[in-house]
Amino acid sequence: MNNIFDSHAHYDSEAFDDDRKELISALPQRGVCGVINCATDMATCEVSLQLADEYDFIYAACGVHPHEAEECAENYLVPLREMCLKEKCVAVGEIGLDYHYDFSPRDTQLKIFEEQIILANELQMPIIVHDREAHEDTMNLLKKYKPKGVVHCFSGSAEMAKEVLKLGMYIGLGGATTFKNARKPLEVAAMVPEDKLLIETDCPYMTPVPFRGQRNDSSLIPYTAQVLAGVRNTTPEEILETTRRNANKLFGTEL
Repeated sequence: MNNIFDSHAHYDSEAFDDDRKELISALPQRGVCGVINCATDMATCEVSLQLADEYDFIYAACGVHPHEAEECAENYLVPLREMCLKEKCVAVGEIGLDYHYDFSPRDTQLKIFEEQIILANELQMPIIVHDREAHEDTMNLLKKYKPKGVVHCFSGSAEMAKEVLKLGMYIGLGGATTFKNARKPLEVAAMVPEDKLLIETDCPYMTPVPFRGQRNDSSLIPYTAQVLAGVRNTTPEEILETTRRNANKLFGTEL
């Protein structure tokens, strides 16, 4: 097995501070062929680009997460644009809306999300969307601008997934599909067309069963693939190969 493509990770997280180099260096031997490391603010944009420079199989997504929207400098789009133009930056992300925590005011979240979608469209880059309890506002902006990209860690209904798919966007699914209460994610997993499915960790978070509660990493993706295969009447190997192919197509990589 050498076809695990993790479409959403955070190896810049402090959860990896003690063994980051050792863990990442071992991932190819554990079957990982590709990782998109997603930034959440301007500082982690820099770290994501550094990781992408250091490891052939890591690519960066640069963007400002809704939690950090209030901290954006007035001219943040200038340095963000420069980072997005770096060779190994393949997406604008992680961007979006989070109405569960509301760490940033909603009007600020909306403004920063919209500005970054516009930037991505100008640069002809995909976006990586965070949507937590903000489905209506998220869809309104996606329908308005019709960007390329993926709604990661998809938490909406199958009906919402159909609307995302109509826009030509991808659906990212991860460890939440293995949880006991995973009714909605499994309904979505069963109906996403083969060519629009991505698999992810969101590591160090969202660790799949049977390791829930421990730190997540890309080598645990096969446990998610096994669950997806069960609801899609296929094999884990085919899920991994399909999602590898789809990630390469969306992000323009060759992994």
